[in-house]
Amino acid sequence: MAYTEANKKATIKYMKNNLDDIKIRVPKGRREELKEQARALGYDSFNSFVVEAIEEKIDREKEK
Repeated sequence: MAYTEANKKATIKYMKNNLDDIKIRVPKGRREELKEQARALGYDSFNSFVVEAIEEKIDREKEK
């Protein structure tokens, strides 16, 4: 099944209503390297890796 304009609109609507964006900046050339490293660690996406890393860091800081 092809990705239609209706699918695109539904995806945009879902993202707008259910997700927040956080933008990070990394040195030129590091983005792909970081994405590859996350994939090598078994993550489906770089986003899931970043979210988990943030949550782990917050949990560690709370324990101090």
